[in-house]
Amino acid sequence: MNLKVKAKLDPQFAPMSVLWRAFDQEVAGRPSQRLGIAVERNQGLLESLTLDILRDGEDDARNAALVERIVKSMLWAYGGFRLHIAGSPVLYEYIRAAYATGGIREFDSGFMGRVFEKPFEVCYVENVADLPPVRRSASSAGRHLDGCRIGFDAGGSDRKVSAVIDGEAVYSEEVVWHPKINADPEYHYQGILSAMREAAAHMPRVDAIGISSAGIYVDNKIMVASLFLKVSQQDFARRVKTMYLDVCKEIGRDIPVEVANDGDVTALAGAMDLNGTNVLGIAMGTSEAGGYVDGQGNITGWLNELAFVPVDACHQAMVDEWSGDYGCGVKYFSQDAVIKLAPAAGIELDAALSPAEKLKVVQERMERGDQNALDIYDTIGAYFGYAIAYYARFYDIKHVLVMGRVTSGEGGVLLLARAQEVLDKEFPELAARIRLSIPDETSRRVGQSIAAASLPAIRK
Repeated sequence: MNLKVKAKLDPQFAPMSVLWRAFDQEVAGRPSQRLGIAVERNQGLLESLTLDILRDGEDDARNAALVERIVKSMLWAYGGFRLHIAGSPVLYEYIRAAYATGGIREFDSGFMGRVFEKPFEVCYVENVADLPPVRRSASSAGRHLDGCRIGFDAGGSDRKVSAVIDGEAVYSEEVVWHPKINADPEYHYQGILSAMREAAAHMPRVDAIGISSAGIYVDNKIMVASLFLKVSQQDFARRVKTMYLDVCKEIGRDIPVEVANDGDVTALAGAMDLNGTNVLGIAMGTSEAGGYVDGQGNITGWLNELAFVPVDACHQAMVDEWSGDYGCGVKYFSQDAVIKLAPAAGIELDAALSPAEKLKVVQERMERGDQNALDIYDTIGAYFGYAIAYYARFYDIKHVLVMGRVTSGEGGVLLLARAQEVLDKEFPELAARIRLSIPDETSRRVGQSIAAASLPAIRK
């Protein structure tokens, strides 16, 4: 089956959204059966989906090729340490072997096991009707603006803190720091503590503390975070994992605290600015970061690690160095994508330059109207349009907010226009209900602190 589509500089591109659509069409005309997939994470929270597949024994390899990609996508979108496969013993065995030690997805199962601090497992459910029900958090964070609140945002180059009273920032401070190159966790601890104490000094009391930070957080604990890149594993386990909670106890022992991924908080800030819901935020920078606000206007606690969600079904696609997998978002929606496409566009980049410097070279050519640079952004825009259609299989989306330094300047405008063109032509039903936009940088930065402060509910 030919899944190749028009991506100017990448003729091998085979979008996952097109693969799934073609599979659905094929299954509709052949003997089929129902398959259920569920991903379970902390506190028994669970997400699931069902789909029709070819009947076991008809074309098991064809089933496995798609289902393996769907399972991986669900894991990195939602997060979880337990998979439930229902309705197909053949696919259960295939997925179980893939995520076992020595399997093709050993990295993914090992990562999820560490994040959720439980052994990763794959369980079989005979009947799709017996799949465990969807279970979501009843206390989703966000949009709580009452009272006196601290909003803290931890970035890799600066940290921001705000004192917020009834939704209005009465004090904000931005301080340059260097968390990624400091091995002593005391550096991080004191920096966070001093910021929160300064914010607290500008309010009569502190009713709640919300924290936005890059990384993965489970039950307000730091599980994976690049801010602590140089900290030893021993110090991470001893000092870092509960650092935000420990700092907040020094501000007040009974103060409600909520820690969230910065991508989620960015999406929340955008949703609050739009006064909307069902917002998927995607930042294209060093990597691809994601965040999501649901139909109730709250963040969900999902992982939203879209960098590791596959968007290209081509087996010859570029491999991510960390996970060892092919076709994942990090190589399509980050500075890596620009660098990857430069040779095909006829742009030679100095190997001595850093990735950020290489991106800047292309962006400068873009501003001059260089056609080769335009072709790079046109291709990334095509990637993105097809990827949105794939993400829509896992997220209920009304708004897509795009940000990050890859999208700055004219490149971001061209990228979004091309993505919109793909949606209009290939997925008109999605184009009719999904709005693409780039938020204003100034309002986004101010809104981020208020959104972070709004994360926890105040106990009555």
